[in-house]
Amino acid sequence: MIPLDTSPIVGPAPRRADSHKGDYGHILLVGGSLGMSGAITLSALAALRSGAGLVTVAVPESVLPTVAAAEPSYMTWPLPCNAHGQLTAAAAQALAPLWEKADVLAVGPGLGRSEAAVQLVRHLYAEWPKPMVVDADGLYALAGWPAATLKPRLLTPHPGEFLRLCPDAPRERSLQEEAAVTWACEHRVVLILKGAPSLVTDGRRAAYNPTGNPGMATGGSGDVLTGIAAAVLAWQTDLYQAARLAAYVHGLAGDLAARRLGQVALIASDLVRYLPAAWKKLARTT
Repeated sequence: MIPLDTSPIVGPAPRRADSHKGDYGHILLVGGSLGMSGAITLSALAALRSGAGLVTVAVPESVLPTVAAAEPSYMTWPLPCNAHGQLTAAAAQALAPLWEKADVLAVGPGLGRSEAAVQLVRHLYAEWPKPMVVDADGLYALAGWPAATLKPRLLTPHPGEFLRLCPDAPRERSLQEEAAVTWACEHRVVLILKGAPSLVTDGRRAAYNPTGNPGMATGGSGDVLTGIAAAVLAWQTDLYQAARLAAYVHGLAGDLAARRLGQVALIASDLVRYLPAAWKKLARTT
């Protein structure tokens, strides 16, 4: 393992009095499917609660009414889907009008694992020129595919997802972390390898995230992290530092929620509810 980074976490600078929504990034989130609309909704809510100026959620048209009804503060965009609520091959073309508008892309939560979804993720991964976060079913799409790129990419796998990306990696945690550092370096990406604690690495730097608790081991928690990371990438150009900050705030929201609610009762939407308090604790005065 390379020497661990123990430098302090730095939150966003105070907002200028004359700033507007365009100064804080337009986040495009792609995901959702029939029965899995909650995942992308959590990501979108987390992006809003992490300072994004604009959020657009692109989902299969069959679940768009459900996603749109969850929160009036984000925009929605319909993607063509089949009778099972899964994306079709036309989804890539349907996203084209959003490419110039969005500053950061996040893909994967609730997306499903159809062949069309896999091809869409690979297309976006290879062609999207701006920062991109990949999680959940987006990581499934990248497994077994040569995905090295010079474009800014942040991947957020749990250990099982990392093993799909890197089948030769050991299962023992310490050895898997070493493999993650090597894999991140070889593929020129930043990884948040989830765990207790999570490891953040770009292959040259590595840090353990000190926040978080077992109450966050619940469905949807990772989707919240995806939204936080996407929002941070709108202003933090260093992907590694953005990943460190996103992981820290995600865990801090979980710690604040657990302190009030307990670990057993904690659910993913509680993380979104406690994001304002987490960001407030990190607020800079200058």
